[in-house]
Amino acid sequence: MDALLNRQIFDTTYAPPRDRFGAWLDMLAHTPALMRIRTEHADDFVARAEFLDLGPIQLIRHRYPSLDGIRTRKLIQRSEADYYLLALTLTGTGIADQDGQRGVCRPGDFTFYDCARPQELSHRGDDNGREPASSIVVFVPYDALPLSHRRLAPLFAGRMSGTEGVGALLANYLIQLTGNPEQYHAVDAERLAGIGLDLLSTMLGRHLFSTDAVPTEVRRRALLTQVRAHIRQHLGDVTLSPQHIADVHHISVRSLHRLFEAEETTVAAYIRDQRLERCRRDLADPALRDQPIQAIAGRWGFRDKAHFSRAFRAAHEETPQAYRAQRLEQARIVNTAASLVNSEPTY
Repeated sequence: MDALLNRQIFDTTYAPPRDRFGAWLDMLAHTPALMRIRTEHADDFVARAEFLDLGPIQLIRHRYPSLDGIRTRKLIQRSEADYYLLALTLTGTGIADQDGQRGVCRPGDFTFYDCARPQELSHRGDDNGREPASSIVVFVPYDALPLSHRRLAPLFAGRMSGTEGVGALLANYLIQLTGNPEQYHAVDAERLAGIGLDLLSTMLGRHLFSTDAVPTEVRRRALLTQVRAHIRQHLGDVTLSPQHIADVHHISVRSLHRLFEAEETTVAAYIRDQRLERCRRDLADPALRDQPIQAIAGRWGFRDKAHFSRAFRAAHEETPQAYRAQRLEQARIVNTAASLVNSEPTY
């Protein structure tokens, strides 16, 4: 079995209340975000950090009481500094300051720092600070981004939206990955990091008002990720077509087809394959055994029964009816065996 992503959890609740804040500071000392922290909750600092190692980048999902932090030149000298830090606010309100720039970040907003420069931050939880604050932080080595340090400087400590466009796609990626790390394998770490870096580079490039700042191949991969996400979210939409997809993403149909050429597939084939995969999954689900096959097919965009049957048989070498019957029988056998084991008396 493949190993899962490298994940580590730090939780202060395993320490006595008086030791929790000190334990949190010790943890921060081993990251590129070494800071001097002030908080009104130092006597019982209930906090949690989940670390996810993707090779080129590191993700941390934080939850902590309201706090203020400052990173001085002296602290910079004591830690690794050749990193950028991207932070996505999940709950509470964050205020970021660096090089005379300030950004106020509410849930769904990004901010971006240079770890080699002094900075200040404040993150307050909701309900006047009585609720915990939470965020996702990404540490990105300088050389992992295709944008020059000089070009990125105007973005430090600014606010960028994570609720629209490429920013929303990046936010969803970070939330899904850190919220469900058990769904991914260690062998996928480099590829997952590449997707995140492409989305981040494209978002930063757009906030610099120059998509030309981002290499063509990075922009292509980021746009492809965005198009694929749109398709997966609208599989049941009868209007989903190459023209519709191109219009939504403000590109020509010809450009859309070129985007998929490097993937050795077509737009139509990708839509069909995604729809078939959703149908296959639902047909194998015992909870949906009473739903007509045509209803399942229609939910995922197949309006014609004969066309669906032909497409499904071509993909799986059996009819939808035969596929469903076989998978549900397998599920019945497994569940029956489990019931027999669970019904045995315990002593």
